[in-house]
Amino acid sequence: MLVGLGTKNSILIVDFTNQLKAEGKPYRQAIIEASKGRMRPILMTTLSMAIGMLPIALATGTSAEWKNGLAWVIIGGLLSSLILTVFLVPMVYYGVDRVKEKLKIKN
Repeated sequence: MLVGLGTKNSILIVDFTNQLKAEGKPYRQAIIEASKGRMRPILMTTLSMAIGMLPIALATGTSAEWKNGLAWVIIGGLLSSLILTVFLVPMVYYGVDRVKEKLKIKN
């Protein structure tokens, strides 16, 4: 579940960036606009899932001990996935695009 959500969010950012580049925008501006445009849906999805897991994480009923741990792991994974998706993916995309531009200039 966590890998699927993180992958989906990353793919959406990269796809939106590629669409903006195809429209003729410079790659840096396209990355910034794509990241800003996808930030709200990514935040809404991740935070709604994390908040939805809080009742399970805070439960105190019978046999809730093993569910609590799993819920906290999922919440932590969602929040770390959010940070990696929002910050790391655009930075790596920018770095790869810069290298591709430099290789085009040399050739």
